[in-house]
Amino acid sequence: MSFLSATLILFFIMDPLGNIPIFQSILKEVPERKRTGVMIRELIIAYIILMFFLMAGGPIMNILGLKQSALSITGGIVLFLIAIRMVFPQHGIQSDAEREDPFIVPLAMPLIAGPSAIATLLLMAGSEPDRIAAWIGALSLAWGISFFILLSSGMILQFMGQKGLRAMAKLMGMLLIMMAVQMFLDGLQNYIRTL
Repeated sequence: MSFLSATLILFFIMDPLGNIPIFQSILKEVPERKRTGVMIRELIIAYIILMFFLMAGGPIMNILGLKQSALSITGGIVLFLIAIRMVFPQHGIQSDAEREDPFIVPLAMPLIAGPSAIATLLLMAGSEPDRIAAWIGALSLAWGISFFILLSSGMILQFMGQKGLRAMAKLMGMLLIMMAVQMFLDGLQNYIRTL
């Protein structure tokens, strides 16, 4: 996996454009003067959580004794399922959001640092642990772009509207499906070579 494809996969999984309406609805109960601070705090917490799992990924995979082909096939399946949810979203999941100053849940986790992002980082760190510096860079770049998009969410929502954001999320989902299939095929090819 290249640096660019790792960055794109992480960016698509974090799905900042798709998360804009959710962030806005959760933060509408927070006083306006505090919203930016709360958003920055939650995004930084998400980054720390993701970085922890990236750094712990190699040792976790070694303990479990997983091979690279298994990681690649599993990663392809997981990414495919995530992408399907992006293309065909389910509505009404966020009704239990906290009313005031959400802390860690649901903004940092699971919206940004969700199970999908954590699983992808474990896969990256486990399959190519010698490229950890590249994975740190990819995570930081994907998170940084998501950070600026979510901080500008009010303006983006006004400019694109709900339909525009949904269309962008579906487009990102379609691209992620293609990347997931390629990851699955690469893992299958590696597995067949070892037989």
